[in-house]
Amino acid sequence: QSHLVESGGGTVQPGESLRLSCKLSGFYLDYYAIVWFRQAPGKLREGVSCISGDDGSTYYSDSVKDRFSISTDKAKNTVYLQMNGLEPEDTGTYYCAADDLIERSMVTVDATCVTRTAYDYWGQGTQVTVSS
Repeated sequence: QSHLVESGGGTVQPGESLRLSCKLSGFYLDYYAIVWFRQAPGKLREGVSCISGDDGSTYYSDSVKDRFSISTDKAKNTVYLQMNGLEPEDTGTYYCAADDLIERSMVTVDATCVTRTAYDYWGQGTQVTVSS
């Protein structure tokens, strides 16, 4: 059964870093874009970053650009989100989702990667809390 599993969340102080992992099982990274979302209590879900498993192209929202970095390890079929300079506003549950590039006839991701009406797979989420 295909699924995603996130890990790496935790509680940190402002300015510190965390690295989230999104492990793919049952399907291969090469054919998907992986998207990171976050949702804080009482707020709408926000797409923060995505990466193409095909050509490695990336997208970042303005709120995390220059602080977050997304990458892949194809040998481990895993996507990482390195989060530096964390701020209290980054607090929330972080989810990864998979979007089938072949179905969309796409290779390169752009800002639309975070605006799809549906994604093929979702993880269960990992909590990130930034607090002094």
